[in-house]
Amino acid sequence: QVQLVESGGGLVQAGGSLTLSCAASGIIVRITNMAWYRQAPGKQRELVAQLTSSGGTNYADSAKGRFTISRANAKNTVYLQMNSLKPEDTAVYYCNVFPFQNNFWGQGTQVTVSS
Repeated sequence: QVQLVESGGGLVQAGGSLTLSCAASGIIVRITNMAWYRQAPGKQRELVAQLTSSGGTNYADSAKGRFTISRANAKNTVYLQMNSLKPEDTAVYYCNVFPFQNNFWGQGTQVTVSS
């Protein structure tokens, strides 16, 4: 059974930084394409960043240059370092595999960026 537990969200001022964590069980992140997604109020869930099993990364245009996805193999955890946060980054952030599996969604972690 796959379980993905996100943490690290919070309230931050514009320009600030946060690091989100996704602790995985039931899958091995080192050999799995992983990703971070987000859903803002009234909007569809969108892909933010992807980390392939070979270590390649891809980012949404809105995240390029500001966000960094990484993993800690020993902890079986995926991270999203977010810098220069903007109010439009406010959303619930989720991790999942890529492409996502509907039965893998966790509870997400809320990120709120104040202006």
